[in-house]
Amino acid sequence: MDEYTADTFVNRDEPVPVLAFSGTGSPPPDPEGKRSRLRESLSNSKVKEKLQDGASSRSETGFSLQDRLLTKLLQQVIPTENIEEVLELPPDKRSSKYIGRPGFSLPLMTNNFRRFNSRIGIVFVFQTRLIRVLTWRDPTHTLSLLAVCTFICLDPYLLATLPIAVALLFVMVPAYLIRHPAPPPTVSHTSYSLNGPPLAPARTIKPAAEMSKDFFRNMRDLQNSMDDFSNVHDGVLKIITPPTNFSNEALSSTIFLFLFVSTCTLFIASHLLPWRLMSLFLCWVSITLGHPSVQQFVLNNRESHLRPHERTAQSWLDAWIARDIVLDEPPETREVEVYELQRRTGGRKGEWESWIFSPNPYDPLSPQRIAGERPKGTRFFEDVCAPKGWEWGDKKWVLDLGSREWVEERMVQGVEVEVEGERWVTDLVVDDDASSTPKKGKKTSPERGEGEGQGPSGMWRRRRWIRMVRRKGVSSTNGKDG
Repeated sequence: MDEYTADTFVNRDEPVPVLAFSGTGSPPPDPEGKRSRLRESLSNSKVKEKLQDGASSRSETGFSLQDRLLTKLLQQVIPTENIEEVLELPPDKRSSKYIGRPGFSLPLMTNNFRRFNSRIGIVFVFQTRLIRVLTWRDPTHTLSLLAVCTFICLDPYLLATLPIAVALLFVMVPAYLIRHPAPPPTVSHTSYSLNGPPLAPARTIKPAAEMSKDFFRNMRDLQNSMDDFSNVHDGVLKIITPPTNFSNEALSSTIFLFLFVSTCTLFIASHLLPWRLMSLFLCWVSITLGHPSVQQFVLNNRESHLRPHERTAQSWLDAWIARDIVLDEPPETREVEVYELQRRTGGRKGEWESWIFSPNPYDPLSPQRIAGERPKGTRFFEDVCAPKGWEWGDKKWVLDLGSREWVEERMVQGVEVEVEGERWVTDLVVDDDASSTPKKGKKTSPERGEGEGQGPSGMWRRRRWIRMVRRKGVSSTNGKDG
């Protein structure tokens, strides 16, 4: 018999349940939020590009004229701005060269959703049967699962036989029994013989037909599964995020310390732990907790037995954190510098004129000086700002009295250093012509080293001012991703 009978994987049992947590659930409708999320999802660059890429593939799938007109309308509405052009990024052609994936398209997404919903039934069948086993609907099935888990926990090498056994028991044997069905119950028989030619056609799997009951069952279960995922996601974040995001820095530091110590301990002594017995214990406890009687017993005795222990553990943890976790360290501080530059006017014997406050000393061998550029900075002391992310740690600037030290640290050449007085570091000149104002582009390369009274002074002098800064707190608005 070469005929085939088509069947569909679909959950014809009870619907997939929807999980609920206290304080969570589906959010109320928010028109403004929906519009903002829609604007974010339909970005100006990606949607336009993917719509154009998907136009070539839609002709092969045979979309209707209405779908094509809708796609053309979206292409006209969405501007042609490209994110690579805005950010000045090189175009990445790997996705279109090595991966044949069509771009975003509303008609294509609708078609793919229909195809996906027609074929997702096998997942819901497995999910429903797993729920029935874990909730002890059929105790013999649950005990059989416990037996399998016990063998695997005690002998982990049996895990390699599990996929093969599943293929034999849940794929091959049912397929053979369909080809060789049992005799009708009305016929008296003493035994069921599997000999002889096949009596029934083989079964094939087909997608659920659109607008059928199975199609809408899949949509129902898909809707509930999406709600389950959202609720689980929000519930997990509600539990994990507060103690791990350092909003409570003492608690997060304690958790970090425990995790670090546990990692080091397991790295050294993990081979000494009875992993098989621990896995067996966790397996039996997790499956036993799914029994309705056990759940009811735990809920009834939680307030009288578990709550006191939870409060004791919480008080011990709070006392330990208050005693051993110290978070009153001062903020990070740094020392910043600025150079006060003065320029001589009126020749060698002219007077010094305050010129600029610069982050660089503008020494004779500095790149700016060699290139003939003017020094960069601000004219007034009050306009000097702290670096980004820092704030002033003291009230005023302090003159650096160690002028010789910072000159030697930066290996500044061709200068005269004052070790007393106002601590000016003045340029030296080789001949009399160097005392005149140099033209832009003319390089200065003095041959003398730093010292005192080694020759006539040049046209620039500087001294170093220092001030302390400390790290500034970052506000929540600055931490958001644009």
